[in-house]
Order: sequence, then structure tokens, then C-alpha cells
Amino acid sequence: MSASLLRRGLELLEPPGRAKVPPGLQRGRAGPREAGAARRRKRAPEPGRNKATVKGRVVKSAIEEYRKKKPVNHLSENLQYMLKGRRVADEAVTEEVLAQNRGRKSKDQPPEKTEKKKPKGTVFTEEDFRKFEREYFGVP
Repeated sequence: MSASLLRRGLELLEPPGRAKVPPGLQRGRAGPREAGAARRRKRAPEPGRNKATVKGRVVKSAIEEYRKKKPVNHLSENLQYMLKGRRVADEAVTEEVLAQNRGRKSKDQPPEKTEKKKPKGTVFTEEDFRKFEREYFGVP
């Protein structure tokens, strides 16, 4: 965002009673050369302070950092937590929850279970079969 756009935005946010500063009294630059000179001017280093060393800094141990970031296996704790509250819900309740979570489209519905018909036992006895053989094949 340019400085002029920022200035215009701030002018919009000023309270209405406040007057604008006349252009001659504005702080800042006298011309385009001043802007570049201000950027190019280097700050003088402050004497007496070395930024390479920081007072009160604690040296961290690499081994301690490694132990902190080392992955921890939480399997046994998680298993104990999950097995602690071992209560099975009623099957009707679970079916109701699953039905609520399913979509309404036909592709989301489970296939309807068709009841398998049990094969019925034969109605004929051995004697009926022998009688049929005699009549049909002519076997005595």
C-alpha cells in the first residue's frame, strides 16, 4: 500500500472537527531526493553493546531438546482408557444412530435383507417313488 493511499485512508478516519495540516507545515521530505537519502542513511552502531552475546541466556542441551521432541508411544495408555469404559449400546440404538448418519439417497441406503426360504422337505415317501417307478417305467 502506498503512503499516499495510507494518508488518504487516515484522513477519512479523522474526526470532522480537526483541521488539516497545511502542506508547508507537514513533517517529512522537502523533495524526492530527501526520501532516498533517508533510506540510504545508515544508523550508527551503539557503542558498548555486543549483540552477539545475550545477557542471561541459558544454553540449551541438545540431548534435552532431542528427548523433548522424541515421539512417545501412548498405545498402552490409550488401550487402558478405551477398555475402561467397556459398555456396549443396545442394538436398536446403534441402528437408529447409523440410520440418522446415512444419506437419504438410494445409493446410501443399505440393501434390504431378503429372508432366505428354507428348503422344504419332500412330501413324497419312498413308497410313493416306487409306485411311480412301476407306473412310469414299468418296473415290477
